[in-house]
Amino acid sequence: IKIKSGKMAKLKELLQKSENRICADCSAPDPNWASANIGVFICVKCSGVHRSVGTHISKVMSVTLDKWSDDEIDSMVEVGGNSQANAIYEAFLPEGYRKPHPDSAQEERQKFIKSKYELQEFLEPSLRIVSNHPSDAGKQASNSHSASSKSEIGMVEFIGILNVKVIGGTKLAIRDMSSSDPYVVLTLGQQKAQTSVIKGNLNPVWNEELKLSVPQKYGPLKLQVLDHDMVSKDDLMGEAEIDLQPMINAAASFGDPELLGDIQIGRWLKSGDNALTADSAV
Repeated sequence: IKIKSGKMAKLKELLQKSENRICADCSAPDPNWASANIGVFICVKCSGVHRSVGTHISKVMSVTLDKWSDDEIDSMVEVGGNSQANAIYEAFLPEGYRKPHPDSAQEERQKFIKSKYELQEFLEPSLRIVSNHPSDAGKQASNSHSASSKSEIGMVEFIGILNVKVIGGTKLAIRDMSSSDPYVVLTLGQQKAQTSVIKGNLNPVWNEELKLSVPQKYGPLKLQVLDHDMVSKDDLMGEAEIDLQPMINAAASFGDPELLGDIQIGRWLKSGDNALTADSAV
């Protein structure tokens, strides 16, 4: 872990405690991911499920790759680690209940994490904030498609997290009277992430980092640039596909990137199968 400040040193110290050297949900060794708002350290497989339940439930961050704010680190330190968090979120775990283990199927992992954090089934009843009031029925029904989609994503096994920095666009197409209101959408499998909309600009600058979980059976990263419209369907301005295999294969063969430093581990070649403008180093 690269120590960038006194705060990061506190996070590293917390991670090195024996209780935090295993995943809070499945006990896999050496977790390098965390839920910053819940205060637990988790493995990469469980982090994919945490992402699927939404950031309002669990804000997933990499301990080694992401930039942490002081407030996020303070929140982790205040909780105190996996043992303290589990003492709350698993306080009413039924006797004999079998938690997921490191080799559990993704369906089992997804069911447990959803029950533990989203439905709060194992929390002390007086602390639960999940509402089962009949008035919520209509809202739950209207969100059934979204919930079903999230459930499907949660049951997919993830091998890592893809960070994409969307920098900007140049000489984009005009889709309104004299300009466009562009934004970028990234799609990987069933997941989507998008940038903010920039009003009236054909040369937008975003400098926004988007995150997507990488499933075991991943395809190309699909990129679309669209023009935002207030009264009609958004207009497509351009699209491309990016073959991730050269990058992921190179990264997977070298293991933990923190042990490598800034060295070249592969080449990403421009071809008809991707939208690269030039050959690139991995």
